[in-house]
Amino acid sequence: MAKWHNEVTDRLIKTIVDLKDCDEAYMFLEDLCTVKEIREMAQRLQVASLLKQNKSYQEISAITGVSAATISRVSRCLNYGTGGYEAVLLKEETK
Repeated sequence: MAKWHNEVTDRLIKTIVDLKDCDEAYMFLEDLCTVKEIREMAQRLQVASLLKQNKSYQEISAITGVSAATISRVSRCLNYGTGGYEAVLLKEETK
């Protein structure tokens, strides 16, 4: 178990999993995070998707406006992370 996993973070994750629809998720995220934080998380997911499409860092930066450092971080997570991005992107592909 990762060092940041604990009773409090378990509650957060369970809360997210239990959200019933997109409207409820938007309301929760808007209360929980700043708009900037939500946009940054959405951009990271977009970057992961573009990396899986074998887009270059330059192409991804032009499309998303994110820095090479952010693209690199997402790339590291795709290649050496826990598989979270892979799982989410696979679910998107199968919908």
